[in-house]
Amino acid sequence: MSFVKYLVLSLLCFTLFACRENKEKKIIEQDPDYQGIVYDSIPKIRKAINADVKSAQIAEIIQKKVALEGFNGNVLIAQRGIVLYKKSFGYANLETLDTLTAASKFQLASLSKTFTSIATMILAEEGKFSLENTVKDIYPNFPYEGVTIRSLLCHRSGLPNYQYAFDVRSRRDSTKLTNQKLMQWFAEDKPALYNKPDHFYSYNNTNFAVLAAIVEKMSGMSFEKFARERIFLPLGMKDTFIVTSADSALNKNRTFGFEGTHKIQKDILDDVSGDKGVYSTSSDIYKWYKGLINHRLISPEATNEVFMPRSFEYAGFRNYGYGFRLWLNIKLQPEYIYHTGWWKGYNTIMWFDPKDEFVIIILTNRLNRTVYNIRELVDVLKSGKSSVEEDVTEGINSTGSR
Repeated sequence: MSFVKYLVLSLLCFTLFACRENKEKKIIEQDPDYQGIVYDSIPKIRKAINADVKSAQIAEIIQKKVALEGFNGNVLIAQRGIVLYKKSFGYANLETLDTLTAASKFQLASLSKTFTSIATMILAEEGKFSLENTVKDIYPNFPYEGVTIRSLLCHRSGLPNYQYAFDVRSRRDSTKLTNQKLMQWFAEDKPALYNKPDHFYSYNNTNFAVLAAIVEKMSGMSFEKFARERIFLPLGMKDTFIVTSADSALNKNRTFGFEGTHKIQKDILDDVSGDKGVYSTSSDIYKWYKGLINHRLISPEATNEVFMPRSFEYAGFRNYGYGFRLWLNIKLQPEYIYHTGWWKGYNTIMWFDPKDEFVIIILTNRLNRTVYNIRELVDVLKSGKSSVEEDVTEGINSTGSR
């Protein structure tokens, strides 16, 4: 081969390689899942975390969930800014057989509590109230003394569960509850406390419904508007909304919850938010995770307070902070931070490891509690044996909300 031909061929190869690299770079830069990561650092990070091997192992685990456990939903798993796995399986609506896509929006159920926690902390850091303020300080007609905002955040309030306390009244009156109506009914009906305030930990949806009402009153906005303006939009979560939103455009790509092949209809309790009610995509929850660990909304000091364990009445590694579940290490410090959800056919989980910088996001719209069994996934991401010896299914009450 002559030198000229060799030079021409070399230039052609270089040009093709450069074009392909520029195309890949442009794709990465436009991918919202890669916001905040420098393109040139990707190969080094992928090698450091053994990304190709982990991706293959994760794919095998998820395929088993689909084949053997009937998994219907979306999965996104990332480590150190690298998306290792992202895929959709099944249907957004089993009646019409609309296929799930990356844009599909799922009811987060109790994973919604994480947003309520941060909304509360935003206002606390702005001086709107202290965590030691009581609910009665803000709602003078609230019938219980000594219930602090802090006790609501960590499920130590002793309040009765509104789903039981007002079930008969709401169905008798055919009333769709809202957060403010809930506060009115507490003042009127005065249902008995479950236990003394701040006596012990007891997971209860009422706590976060009351927190959402407080956010509304102290911000002068609906909880939906506050979450959209102060959390979702600042983090670029354009596909996330609360069920009470009046923006019909947000319903695009919304999924429906199923138990088996039975579609779950709207419930009289569905318009109470704070404890549930957020709809989102796997990519937006990934943005939420990055916003949390990068302190985009509250200070590092406030974040540390949110992730501090506060319930040691029961032996074991499971604990609770402010709106986040915690899996503790032998030093009783958070090794993993997570929350799960179960409501009207939806099962969800966001699980992350601050040290090894990985996150597991699983959203489903067909009742399937096996989605909480993530031990194999954690083992892969830890590159060996993890400290998770069982699934994270816990504390689910008969109404199907966590």
